[in-house]
Amino acid sequence: MKKLILLLFIPLLSLGQNYISYFTGNSNNVYRETNGGVCLMGGATEDDNAMIWFLERSNGGDILVLRTSGSNGYNDYLYNELGVDVNSVETIVLNNSSAANESYIHNKVLNAEAIWFAGGDQSNYVNYIRGTQLNIMINEAIFERNIVVGGTSAGMAIMGGYYFTAQNGTVTSNEALFNPYNESVTVDNTPFLEVNYLSNVITDQHYDDPDRKGRHIVFMSRILTDYGTPVFGIACDEYTAVCIDFNGNARVFGEYPNYDDNAYFLQVNCEVPENYPEVSLPNIPLVWNANNQAIKVYNVKGTVSGENSFNISSWNLGSGGEWQEWYILNGQLFESQSNEIECQPMSNAELKSLYIKLSPNPSSKYINVNIDSALEAVVFDLLGKELLRENITGRVDISSLEKGTYILDLSDGINTSTHKIIKK
Repeated sequence: MKKLILLLFIPLLSLGQNYISYFTGNSNNVYRETNGGVCLMGGATEDDNAMIWFLERSNGGDILVLRTSGSNGYNDYLYNELGVDVNSVETIVLNNSSAANESYIHNKVLNAEAIWFAGGDQSNYVNYIRGTQLNIMINEAIFERNIVVGGTSAGMAIMGGYYFTAQNGTVTSNEALFNPYNESVTVDNTPFLEVNYLSNVITDQHYDDPDRKGRHIVFMSRILTDYGTPVFGIACDEYTAVCIDFNGNARVFGEYPNYDDNAYFLQVNCEVPENYPEVSLPNIPLVWNANNQAIKVYNVKGTVSGENSFNISSWNLGSGGEWQEWYILNGQLFESQSNEIECQPMSNAELKSLYIKLSPNPSSKYINVNIDSALEAVVFDLLGKELLRENITGRVDISSLEKGTYILDLSDGINTSTHKIIKK
């Protein structure tokens, strides 16, 4: 039973209307040790059991909902209706890019044990949050305080290290398949949300209504062609959710067998050597065949208890699903059943050597490196003077540095990568 209710659905308006806040619950902030993780929701109505998973991982803390349209629809649902005791729920609607500079919102991120991104238009999230101080603080909360994060529809779209920005509007599967370089196929990897296990993933949502399988394959083909990275994909039907814990175990929630709720885990098929699209050109239908084996897919039915799962740490271990192979011929998607994957997908270390990400960057204390093996880190100033040298596993401690811009070299003893970092 909640003891102190300060406000129920009363909007707090900021000067200039950069944001609107709706608060429900206890006004006294609490600090909780959280269990981390990420919940990806395919759109339409939220899956209650997945949202319970999300709330429980906040350990009774303060829930922050960020959105760029709508109002207070989550407050009562998360605070009263799911049977999970939390301290408060606050929804903040960002009205423009200036909202990201508001100290009120910064403080709410500092106090949150969970952050949920609502649906809407992901281009607004990109335009309003990406690259701002608010963005930095959200990433610091994920890595330094292990908060749980999640999102539905557009909120799910922004969770991967690669993401469809929708900055030129949405795109259908047919439009993308028949012209992979359609101006609306806006796939980006500019650093945004730094979510564990998703640095080399692109998500898609509403997979069953409308059909988005084809455009998702186009996104993956563009990333492979343009960036040279064999990216992974995670997708959900509208009433399906994927909830990923700190071990990379992704449980799938839905209402199968009453409803045909599915999640999909896609990867460039490692059974095929030199697996690249055969034809990926402007104004020409995509061809990615690879002897009918281009994409390996693990299809999982979402259930009430979420017992079916897939491990995105290994990308080859699943329970309760079936393996499939997808391929594209002349702009048309084909699907077939397949056997369990017979090769070892690129390891996390191998993928990360292709795609090293640092987060948060800028940072005031630590910079996390998305490689969990031992590395030597050397920091130089912009004149080339060595300032710091240490062996690291997972993060670089820059707390001793003055504010400014530096060069970071990371070496595994064979290869060295160079990065710009900022101490704030």
